[in-house]
Amino acid sequence: MTNKMKTITIKNLEGFSGVILIPVFETYSKSLVPIEFHGVSVPSKVFYGKKDTHYLIEKYDCLHIFIGLGTVINYKDLKTIFRRISAKQKESFASEVALVVPEQFSLEQVEAVISGLYLGTYDVGHFKKTEKHPFLNDNFELSLLSKIDFAKTVAKAIKIADAQLEILNLVDLPPNVVTPKYLSNWAIESGKKYGFEVEILGFEASKKAGLGAFLSVGKGSENEPQFVIMNYIPENDNPKTKHIGLVGKGITFDTGGLNIKTSGMLHMKSDMAGGAAVFGAMQLIADLKLPVKVTAIVPCAENSVDAKAFYPSDVIQSYSGHSIEIIDTDAEGRLILADGLSYLIKNFKPEFIVDIATLTGSSVGTFGYECGALFTNNEAISKKLQESGDAIGERLWQLPLWDCYKSDIESDIADVKNYSGKPVAGAISAAKFLEYFTEEHKAWAHLDIAGVAFGDDEFAKSKHATAYGVHLLVKFIENL
Repeated sequence: MTNKMKTITIKNLEGFSGVILIPVFETYSKSLVPIEFHGVSVPSKVFYGKKDTHYLIEKYDCLHIFIGLGTVINYKDLKTIFRRISAKQKESFASEVALVVPEQFSLEQVEAVISGLYLGTYDVGHFKKTEKHPFLNDNFELSLLSKIDFAKTVAKAIKIADAQLEILNLVDLPPNVVTPKYLSNWAIESGKKYGFEVEILGFEASKKAGLGAFLSVGKGSENEPQFVIMNYIPENDNPKTKHIGLVGKGITFDTGGLNIKTSGMLHMKSDMAGGAAVFGAMQLIADLKLPVKVTAIVPCAENSVDAKAFYPSDVIQSYSGHSIEIIDTDAEGRLILADGLSYLIKNFKPEFIVDIATLTGSSVGTFGYECGALFTNNEAISKKLQESGDAIGERLWQLPLWDCYKSDIESDIADVKNYSGKPVAGAISAAKFLEYFTEEHKAWAHLDIAGVAFGDDEFAKSKHATAYGVHLLVKFIENL
């Protein structure tokens, strides 16, 4: 765990020398009035605050970086702009950096900027010799030039980015490092540091508990599966405290099993991104000391291939007591989630449940890389999840759970089958499968984040983690 970025508030720039970050709302290209700050004047022909532009000028022993925000800006774009400045101007940052906080900034905008600057310290080159970002040095302090003390907002912004950085690490590290055991150890350490209880069921304990669907998936790997159970109880717990259940898919690598993948296997280290989002959310919930009870389960396993691997056409027993016919061993995420959901509902009885998983290519086929697929029969939960996502740029869009899709998971030989065998409605039939194991829970939602948890952006040459879901889950819990 890295050093956190530190900040202080200053009232003026007297005696300051270093880098000054100056966010600027857009004027227009033919404006006769230049943008002025700290005795530096920038004509509109050169820079007028257009979104995604910036302008550097050195004067008075200071490097001034004017940062264009456009006329209006949302949370996600603001965060990305400042992450870009932090990451791409890394060499410019001396020991002193000041951020000018515009008077019209809301608390959410301050949060987005600080989070973005801290996220810019992330380097995907885990096995390369690279210099630490200046923001992470022991003696570094980011100065906030502001009349208002934003200490509370800044502290929250740093906690959000800190949880997201942890999850970028988990998802981007290779599968020979991030095994199920690595994740269970991470959970134990995080629980000790932030204040939540962790229980781990290894192979024998899972067998004793009857987690048959979960164990079937992990059978073909030499790495022992780990069923991770986390409990956060707030300081002022009482009978009225809301109780939320989270379940995340923790497949540390997915070969497809005996139905081996014919494409896209390279990126399957990201198949635990739903589980990672739950881990990050638990860290952040405990770090923010939210006044809610949270029970989270992340079944962690590797879907591998050897003589012990489960077969297509096997019939396996689940924790719920329902039998499952295996049509496709590559539809494994829903099997571990089924046991996770059943275990959570039977033993902990939370009022609200959200499961999150990189579950189907079908969700990517529907939405591309713009939003996650949302499934729920509870309209209030649907609205809250979508509003929470819209506020921070982690979007969700609802797909149906109509009963006409039930036939996709009906089996002749078992209670239910794990795959429809059809090339259509894959995300929906997967959600119907999960719904089967929710005991008709009245406030359950399933998030399929296959298209948004891992992908391309400007911060690395290859596909990498986004930490999607960490902030979304926490924002949803805050809004309940």
